[in-house]
Amino acid sequence: MKSDFLLAITQLSAEKNLPKEVVIGAVEAALVSAYRKDNFAATQNISVKIDPNTGKVRVWAEKDVVEQPSDSRREISLDEARQVKPDVQIGDTIEVEATPRNAGRIAAQTAKQVILQRLHEAEHSAIFEEYAGKESDIVTGLVRRIEPRQIFIDLGRTEAILPAVEQVPTERYRMGQRLKVYLLEVTRTNKGPRVAVSRSHPNMLRRLFELEIPEVYNGAVELKSVAREAGYRSKVAVAASQEGIDPVGCCVGLRGIRIQNIVNELNGEKIDVVMWSPDISVFITNALSPAQVLSVELDGEQEAATVIVPDKQLSLAIGKEGQNVRLAAKLTGWRIDIKSASEAEAERVAEAKHVITGAEEVAIGGEELPTEEPTVVEPALASEEAPEETAEPVPALDTTFTPPVSIEPQVTAEKVQLRFAEDILVPTPIKPGARSRKRKKKGVQGKGSAEDGIKIKKRRRVSETLETDEEGEEY
Repeated sequence: MKSDFLLAITQLSAEKNLPKEVVIGAVEAALVSAYRKDNFAATQNISVKIDPNTGKVRVWAEKDVVEQPSDSRREISLDEARQVKPDVQIGDTIEVEATPRNAGRIAAQTAKQVILQRLHEAEHSAIFEEYAGKESDIVTGLVRRIEPRQIFIDLGRTEAILPAVEQVPTERYRMGQRLKVYLLEVTRTNKGPRVAVSRSHPNMLRRLFELEIPEVYNGAVELKSVAREAGYRSKVAVAASQEGIDPVGCCVGLRGIRIQNIVNELNGEKIDVVMWSPDISVFITNALSPAQVLSVELDGEQEAATVIVPDKQLSLAIGKEGQNVRLAAKLTGWRIDIKSASEAEAERVAEAKHVITGAEEVAIGGEELPTEEPTVVEPALASEEAPEETAEPVPALDTTFTPPVSIEPQVTAEKVQLRFAEDILVPTPIKPGARSRKRKKKGVQGKGSAEDGIKIKKRRRVSETLETDEEGEEY
């Protein structure tokens, strides 16, 4: 019986993954509830002790020492009490063994429920303590259930929740998939500990660097800052805490093997590793890589920087939908304004013109010139006498209106005779053989065609012209 009891306790501790002492404590608490219901008073203090070696159960109850006990469950006589404790006096309270022989069926059922409840509480407490110590760390689990708003991941002893907010937009999850997740927080609830994990948190990238790169884990290379847009692109600023170490080369690895393992874990997310610098202008220049930077102008009061890049590098510096400059601003903590070289030159020229114009206005204003007023030309009065040297007789104006005279071209009496080209040109002699050839050809081609009307008329016109020319020559 005792060996079976110890075997059951050992089996429970193995199934629930709990220490043996925790299981024994839960059983002791359950037996206290069971024995109090049948053998002791409701308000009486009792305790149960189980020997871990033999499995023997002993029940101890507190009783008051009196001369004549009226209730044997709560009181004990002085003689019986002195057998347990010799120096006891009347009115004292002592703890004596009061183990019942048997427990009833209802007491056994109560003990079973209490044991299960205490085991659940102990298990939840153990899970909370285990995963509370792993906060801000990476754990591995399997996808068990996929729901519209969240995904449940089995971590072994408990299930973690991956909310939709912490998921990567470009990732697609499937049942049974093994994932590395970032342990976000662990909280206590009525149903047990609630474990929330994330795949999009920037610190997940930091922990992956620590897992894959020994120099980062040992502290030889320090991650100064991390900026991440989960699923698309990330930037990491690194610095060496020891001399003679190339931090960027350590993170990239031989032929990029180290950074490639991190990229594969993040399903192809692009990662830029840049050198950190205490000089903020140099740091901003490195953060905007792979774009080239011509100059950086800093405004320390507003923590804003104006960066000038070549015209061909403007789109590369801004990035797709402003992604590159946005990540650089997150990485450095400064507000970055990017301008092309031509735009900056145009602004500089416009500012120089404005400064020159302002200087001219200041110079003119120093001469105290009279204010500009519209010039009014007044006619000379008759009473005023002009100087003798410049006085000249002014001719009187003629106020009579004379209509304009229309000038018509003179037409000579002789009319101009018009001559045609046929009158001027000398007709070319027509060879007798050429006509016959043309007639033969036209006759062959124009069989069944309507050539008689138009073409015959053309021949007549030519012949009439020739006859007229000949007559004119003869005449």
